[in-house]
Parts: sequence; C-alpha cells; structure tokens
Amino acid sequence: MEDWLDPCLDAEEMRATDAWAIKDQGIPSLELMETAGRAVAEAAAQAATSSSAAIVCGKGNNGGDGLVAARALRETGFQVEALLLGPPDELSDDARANVDRFDGARQVDPGELESAMRGSGVVIDAVFGTGFAGTPRGPAVATIEAMNGVDAPVVATDIASGVNASTGEVEGPAVAADVTVTFHAPKLGHWVTPGKEHTGELRVAPIGIPDGAPVEPKAGLINPRVLELAPIRAAGSTKFSSGQVLVVGGSRGLTGAVSMAALASIRTGAGYATVAVPADLEHIFEIKLTEVMSVGCASRDGKLRPAASEQILGQAERAACVVLGSGMGREQGTQRLIQELTERIEAPLVIDADGLNAHAGRIEKLAARKAPLVLTPHAGEMGRLLDRDSEAIGKKRVESAREAAALTGGIVLLKGDDTIVTDGDRLAVNTVSSPELATAGTGDVLSGMIAALIARGMEPFAATCGAVVAHSRAGREAGGRVGHDSVIAGDVIDSIPAGLAL
Repeated sequence: MEDWLDPCLDAEEMRATDAWAIKDQGIPSLELMETAGRAVAEAAAQAATSSSAAIVCGKGNNGGDGLVAARALRETGFQVEALLLGPPDELSDDARANVDRFDGARQVDPGELESAMRGSGVVIDAVFGTGFAGTPRGPAVATIEAMNGVDAPVVATDIASGVNASTGEVEGPAVAADVTVTFHAPKLGHWVTPGKEHTGELRVAPIGIPDGAPVEPKAGLINPRVLELAPIRAAGSTKFSSGQVLVVGGSRGLTGAVSMAALASIRTGAGYATVAVPADLEHIFEIKLTEVMSVGCASRDGKLRPAASEQILGQAERAACVVLGSGMGREQGTQRLIQELTERIEAPLVIDADGLNAHAGRIEKLAARKAPLVLTPHAGEMGRLLDRDSEAIGKKRVESAREAAALTGGIVLLKGDDTIVTDGDRLAVNTVSSPELATAGTGDVLSGMIAALIARGMEPFAATCGAVVAHSRAGREAGGRVGHDSVIAGDVIDSIPAGLAL
C-alpha cells in the first residue's frame, strides 16, 4: 500500500491480523480482550452522564470485550448492569472466561432491555462486532431498537451493531453510536456511508498487536501527505512544463462550470489552461477568464456540435490532461460528441457531469481507452452509469465504485462526505469532512484540481486522491473565512492554496 494511505481493514483482514498475533506472536487472546475491553470502559466513563452503566453483550468475542469493560467500570466505582443476550454456556470461550471473572452478569430477553437500561448514564453496545454482515433478525432487531431508544450516550465496541465493517453497508436496523472504540486499526465500515453515520466519534485503541502482520490491506484513508508527491515549480520551469489542462464543455446557461474547472486547474498549479467552448458563447468566456485561453468550436444554439471534434482533438494533442463534460448539456448531438472525444483523446481524461451522462448504459465501452481515465460521479450519475437508482448506490458505495472501476478499467471517484477513490485494486477513502462543499460548482472545481495534478506529473490515482483531500481542506478553509453556510464555489477556488499546503 502507498505510504500516504493509512491502512483501513476489512473484517477478514482484521481476523487474519488477530490470528497472526495469537498463533504466531504468542499473545494470549484473553490478553488482547482485556486491553480492548478496558479501552471501551475508559471511553464509556468519559461519555457517561452518571455513574451507572449498562453493557449489552452478544455471544461472541465482542460480548467478551463488553464483559471486560463491565468489570473495569465496576472497579472505578460505576454501578454496572452486564446484560447477556444468551445463556452463558453459549458464549465464545474467551467471553465465557470473562463471565466467570465478573460477578453479576445476567441473561435478559431483548424485550426486557429497555427497562434494564433505564436510568443508565451510559450504554455499551457489545453485541455483534466486526464479523457481522447482512440484516439483523429476530431478537437482534429489538436489541438494537432498545439501545437506540435509551436516553444515554451509546459507546460501540469495535463497530456499531448492524454495520458491515468491510463495506459500511447497513441492511437493517443499526445502533447509532455516540462513540465507537475500535481496536488496532480503523475499519472501512467506520468511514463509508451509511456506516459512517452510525459511528459517532471514532477512537482507535492499540491493544498489543505488534506491527508486521502479513496482511495486505486493500483499502486506506487518504493522508494529506499525498500532496508531497506533486512536483514543485523549479527555476527553469515554464508555463508549458508546469502542465497544460484543456477543459471541454459549456452551453447556454452553463458557462460557469467550465470557468470554474479551468480556474481551479491553474490555481492548483497547472501552468496553462485552455477552454474549448461553443463558438457562439466564446465572448462570454473571454470576459470571464483573464488567465485562461479560449477556443471557440463549432456550435449551434449555444451547444457544441459533433463537427467540433477535430478542432477539440487538435487542442487535446497539446494537453497533459483533459476535462470533458462540464456544463455541456444532454442534447443528442453533444452526447455523440462526448462519446467520440472519449474514444479519440489520447491524453489522460477526467470525465465529469454531462460527460458521465453521455455514457449511461454504455459504461463498458470506456474500457477501450488506453490512456488514463478518471470518472467523477455523484450517486445519481453513478446510478445512471450502472443502470440503478441513486438510493441503491448509496446503500452499497464500495461495491458500486469497485464495479464501475472494473467495467471501465479507469479510476472511479464516487463523491460524498466519504468520497471513495478506486482503480479496482486500490481503494482510498477521504476522511476530511467538508459539508461546506454542498453547493453548486464545487464538483467542477474538483475536476479541474484533478486534471492539474495529473498535468503536473502526479500518477493519476495519487493525483485524484490528492485533489480530493485538498478540495475538502479548501472547503473547510473557505468556510472558516466566509462562514460555513456562505461558501460558494469561487470561495473554494480562492482557498485551494490552503488546501494544497503541506
């Protein structure tokens, strides 16, 4: 894994890491459980609103962690209720050992949980853990609903019950934790929506597993140090050696999209940017863009026509990266032009907005491209590409992104507060939350930033990840400057230098 990705494990990788620590490194499993449970107890004590605690324990090792937490809390003076969801003889071996170490654990029916937890200053969810997948059924549903209904902070052990640790998928009821204490390393389900929405504050607790486990994580969290890979302008640099970006797009009523992508590209360090736009609108771009070149291409009624292809291809020959689709519209001739350009442009290509819509129902044709390809859909655009609704994409964000990458052979950036970037093998997740970006035009800004970092010489996957984290940081900086709810795309462009700062 790249050293600028912080490892983020799935359930299988965590199981393998645990097994290696126990079998190959000789660390007793009960010792790992003891450390884990005490970390949960510490978080629960900090979150508690009174000195009473209820710990809801499942049958597996997650329940064992909860029983350790119960004992640790009692040692510090808490009044503790350890509530077992099954008979003690059905617990895992390590969980059963911790029942024996705790005097007073009692089995309860899920229907009794609400009254058993009433008055607690904190509740610990120790039901499922990272091995869970699928939909909670039967008594588990009532258990989760009871924990969600309690008037107290909820601390999840490893991951909120009902969340798939490998994907973030939530297929039924899930605990809405205020704090989650996970062990050794974060899990993908903590950071990917909808699981992210059930995590609350995430704390990663070391539990004594040494470094060096023979496990190759398939996913990582984007660290801003990826931006260190961007080449710096040297004394002999020119506007051409700093990277040329071409932005193709625009139509009547949508001139801002192209302008923002182009301005973002030069603010991100591209030395030269050109917009290829409808000829009958070129005068608008000449006025709007002082630092960007413009080329008027064959058009009708403010829309690019298929006849513009050769002119655009000529401009693309000089570009180090091309952005295609910004504000182009969905007129049939324009869509044909996008499809032709996608096939024939030999430079690295970033496709956004109407460029994506032109490939709805024909996504597999993108695999014929030989040069790097970056797709930047939000959930609605991804749904059109994969022929399903946006709600289905939202429920399975990791699966959807990987599927699109496999079909196209390109890099897929699935936008969101948990933006996912994958090339089918590597998968990266953005952890810099920036709700300030929830405003029109910021996606165009992101496309321009990706193109600029590729044009400057970064490897496309790294460039895409670098642009994502810099974009989010720029959004946050803009919010601090003009106000959280007052940010517009132009503010984000102005804040790109702060987003790129090392």
